[in-house]
This record gives sequence, C-alpha cells and structure tokens, in this order.
Amino acid sequence: MALAHDHGSTDVVLIDDTIGNVLDATVERFPDREALVVPHQGIRQTWTEFRSTVDEVARGLMGLGIEAGDRVGMWSPNYAEWIYIQFATARIGAVQVNVNPSYRTNELEYALTQSGARLLVTRTAYLTSEYKAMVDEVAPRVPTLERTICFDTGDWADLLAAGSDVSDEQLAARAASLQPNDPINIQYTSGTTGFPKGATLSHNNILNNANFLGLQCDYDETDRVCIPVPFYHCFGMVMGNLACAVYGSTMVIPCPTFDPAAVLETVGAERCTSLYGVPTMFIAQLGHDSLASTDLSSLRTGIMAGSPCPIEVMKRVIDEMNMSEVTIAYGQTETSPVSTQTSTTDSVELRVSTVGRVLPHVESKIIDPETGETVARGESGEYCTRGPHVMLGYWNDDEKTAESIDADGWMHSGDLATMDDAGYVNIVGRIKDMIIRGGENIYPREIEEFLYTHPSIADAQVIGVPDLKYGEEIAAWVQLETGESLEAEELQEWCRGQIAHFKIPHHIMFVDSFPMTVTGKVRKVEMREKSIADLGLHEAARTEMA
Repeated sequence: MALAHDHGSTDVVLIDDTIGNVLDATVERFPDREALVVPHQGIRQTWTEFRSTVDEVARGLMGLGIEAGDRVGMWSPNYAEWIYIQFATARIGAVQVNVNPSYRTNELEYALTQSGARLLVTRTAYLTSEYKAMVDEVAPRVPTLERTICFDTGDWADLLAAGSDVSDEQLAARAASLQPNDPINIQYTSGTTGFPKGATLSHNNILNNANFLGLQCDYDETDRVCIPVPFYHCFGMVMGNLACAVYGSTMVIPCPTFDPAAVLETVGAERCTSLYGVPTMFIAQLGHDSLASTDLSSLRTGIMAGSPCPIEVMKRVIDEMNMSEVTIAYGQTETSPVSTQTSTTDSVELRVSTVGRVLPHVESKIIDPETGETVARGESGEYCTRGPHVMLGYWNDDEKTAESIDADGWMHSGDLATMDDAGYVNIVGRIKDMIIRGGENIYPREIEEFLYTHPSIADAQVIGVPDLKYGEEIAAWVQLETGESLEAEELQEWCRGQIAHFKIPHHIMFVDSFPMTVTGKVRKVEMREKSIADLGLHEAARTEMA
C-alpha cells in the first residue's frame, strides 16, 4: 500500500531574490497598471507610484537610523501605511514585526520586548482600540523601543522628511546588500506555554509562497484581488499583498476591518476578480441584504482559509457569489503560510472535501504521532511538511524551534490529516490543544494562565466548543477560591482591555472540579462533550466541515 508522502512539482522555478527586487521587476513589467486601491482612504496608485511611496518611506526609515536586521513593529488595521511599511522594511532589510491590532497592553509589551523592536508604527486609535494610550503605558517597560510613529498624525510627514538626506544611491546600496534568506518578518503565534512565539520568515519563504498560491489561483496582471483579511496575518500580507506584487495584480483594500457591506460594495465597484476570507466572512456576505443587488459578475476566484469551511457555505460561494474557481488553502504561520491548496481546475467535490495537494517544491507526509512512521494513504496521522516555505525558526527561541522542526527539516503541524491516493489532503482534527475561532489560532494555555491572575479564581481550564458562526468558540471552566463569588459577565469585563477580544471566553461555567485521568491530567475531551450537552450545541457539533 502506498505511503502518505507527497512532493510538489519542481517544474516551477523557485524565486531566489529579495522582495525589493521583485517589486522592481513588477514595476518594470507593469509600470502604469494599478497596484493599490484603498477606497476608504481615497488612494489609487499605479505600480510606479506605489514604488515611489515605498521608497520614500524606506528612505525615511533609514533617515531615522533603522539598520538592516533592526525590528520595526507595525500595529494597526488595514490601511495603506501598513503596506508601505511592509515593503519599505523589506527594501532596507529591517525585520517587520506584525502586531495583531486586537492586542492589548499585556500582549503588546511582550511582542515588542521579545522581538527587541526599535520602532513602532501605529495609529492614534481605531474604534475601541486606543493604540497611542496603550503604547504610552507600555513603552517605559520596553527597553529597546526608541520611537513610536502614529501615521494618522504629523508623525508620518516627519518620517518622510527624515529621508530627505538619504540619496537614491544609499537606498540602492542598502537593498543590494540584502540576501534572499535574510529574516524579514516576525509573526507571533499563540504558545502552549502561555507565551506567543515569533515565527521568523525570510524573503524567500514568503515570496515563493506568494508565487505558488498565485499560480493555484491562475493570477496575472489583470486580476484585482479584494483583501478584507487582516494584514498582520500571512493571509493578508503574503497571500494578498505579496502575491499581487509577484504577479502585478491589483491590491484592493475594502475596509480597515471586515465589513460585509463594504466588501460587497468594493468588489462590485472595483470589478474585483478574486476575493479572500475566512469562512465567517463569506457567511456574513452570503447573509447580507445587499448580496442580491450587488454585481459580482467580475469575480472568478479567491481563497478561503483560516479555519474549516462548512461544505454548504463553499457551495453557496460558488453558486451565489460567482466564484466558480474559488480555492481552499491550508497551512500555518510557520509555513509562510500555505502548504496545500486546491486549484481552480479541481472539481467542486474536491474543493469542498479536501484542502488540496502540496504546492510546488513542498513535501508533505502523514505520520503516526507515537512512532513517527509514515502511515498508509487513507489513514490518519500528524501532518508534517518541509521545503522552502518552512520558517527560519522562532525568534530567539531555539528550544521551541527544535520542538516544531525536526533534525530532517520537517515542520510538525500538530494537525491530524489523511492523504488519498491522488495526494489530496484532508484535515480531520488536531493533536495540539488549539482553538480556531473565525480564523484566529488560540491556545487555551495562554488564556488559562491569564485567568489564573484573577484574585477570585483558583483554577481555570479552557476548551474550544463548536459554533455555527466562528467554527469554534472559547469556553472556560472556572474554579473559584473558597468563599469567592463571580459572575460570567464580571469576568468577561475584567478581561476586556487586557487580552484581545477574540480570546475572551464566550461561555463561562463555574465548577467545583474538573474531570481527571488517573494520572491527574484534565480530561478536556470529556469537558468538551459535557459543554456541548449543557450549552445545547449539538447542531453546531454536527455541522459538516470541509
């Protein structure tokens, strides 16, 4: 019987270059085609104009003393300035540190300190997020942080002005000194120990991933890609922004944070050919009042990823949103992010029941988690992958890197998967105790350790329970200290402002004890089953996922 081991095509030439050089090549090929459209900021730029802005920002960063290898934090929703910083840092060899815009003070301080960021670019505020106030609170405790730029103030003009004494020749010399395998991006993923880990990615990592997934979507310079997914994640900055830069397609940014009405309106007005989203985004658009009256005839393809997709949702996206060539992608931040993807030519059946096959130059196998041996095709085991997409490692954490990437270069995902005879992969579960809520990867241990800090709480255990809207929601079982009392709403309010909103438990149950094994380990499977029963989540638990 064939083993569950596959290797992508090697016919596609690997990119061995820097992001700055790839941008230059795209400008040479398509100087006057649209590169960036941001309706909510009134921005519309050709590739020539876009590069000009990027280089102006790059010179400004150099003028502020940012050297190759320095870390620059970027903390905001989807604005054009985020993209300018993305490409400008890559141009000069600075390492961009993506900071989740939902982070609050505790998480912000950790990310800036652990990465050793010298500079942070952010906004004054957005909706309920008072970014400047939070930075002012944590900055004195971040020893490396020298400066903060709020791009919605005069700070941005000051940044550009700082580059007035930096010549084009100096910028070119800096760019020429960079190597394709240099680290260029740090993205924090939640950690099972309670501390996020900084997945560190190179030019080659993310350029090749962008190239491969664009190939799967059959992109060229005529495509217009609507990107409502957040930039701080690979889905936005790699699969969106960088793929467009590789193929000369247009980046269309419909809104700072997801708004189904704005997305639908933008797709129609800008004649977008591709649309990205996690399943919950597509569900929101399918249920929106303006769907029927919006002209989506320009749509052809797109990518749905981030969490399992209900099969019926996928079928409706194809039928009702004109996305006949929509693809499904699977991966993780540590793999830049995609390792498997369906193609535009795969049958609908394969696109609703699998996450596709490995990308070019990507190798994957399914192993027995206990023995490490490769299992037969059709059998379930842990999904492992290696190739040019695997991260350089976790920033300043060799121990955690070694736990995830073995001596032979295999990245162990912690996900349970099967592989069929044709190489199509299906994700069937998770070994790691991870919750995926609306595309956000959440590790219970991080939330548990935070809940422990509440003076009334003796112990807490966090699990994921099925949810029709988000795929999974967070449920916390809480043991109180003797004599203490606490309401669920009080605990949720206490969490606000200290941890990201999507990490705040939606369901809170106060208990006297937890189900335990004879060896003293908490039986989370049993907790999940009881929670489903007690909360009446049977319908969500039965929903079939692709």
